[in-house]
Amino acid sequence: MALARSTARRYAEAAFEIAERDDSMEVWMAAFTVADERLTGDDVMRLLSNPSVPTSSRIEALERIVGDDVTGPQRNLLALMVRRGRFEQLPAVIREFRRLYRQREGIVEATVTSVTALEASALEALRSRLEQLTGARIELDQEVDRDLLGGVVVRVGDQLIDGSVRGRLERLHTDLTNIAI
Repeated sequence: MALARSTARRYAEAAFEIAERDDSMEVWMAAFTVADERLTGDDVMRLLSNPSVPTSSRIEALERIVGDDVTGPQRNLLALMVRRGRFEQLPAVIREFRRLYRQREGIVEATVTSVTALEASALEALRSRLEQLTGARIELDQEVDRDLLGGVVVRVGDQLIDGSVRGRLERLHTDLTNIAI
C-alpha cells in the first residue's frame, strides 16, 4: 500500500511540476476532472488496468472515452499509466494533484458534518468564519450523519472541532467523573 501511495505521489508531483513550468495548471485540473468523471468507474478501471487486454486496445479505449476533452501531456500521462500497468493508481494521482494545487493556492479543505443538510446561507457563514479563524481560503464539504444528536462537527485539515450534542455530553460526562468528591 505504501508503494502504491508513493507511486501515485510521484506521478502527481511530476504532472504538477509540468503544470507549473508550462503555466497550464487549469488545463491539468480540467483534464483530471474529466478523468475522474469518466475513467474512475469500476468497469472502466477494470478494463484499462487489465493486463490481459492488449495495451494498444486499452489506450484506444482510453482515447475514445476522454475524446478531445483530454489532450497533450495530460493524455500522455494517462496513456503512460496504462502502458506501465499503473492505471489503478489514477484516483490517488488525481487526489494528490488536487492536494498539491490546494496547497499552492492556500486552500484548506474542511468538512462539516451535521444530522441534516445545512442551508446554503449557514454553510457560507461557517465557511466565512473558518476563513477568519484560519487565515486561509476554505473549501467546505458537507456530510450528513444521522447518528449525531444535533450540532455540527467540523474537520479543518487535521484539526477537529466538535460542536455536536454528543461531543458536549461526552465532555460533560468526563468532567463530572473527574470531579473529586
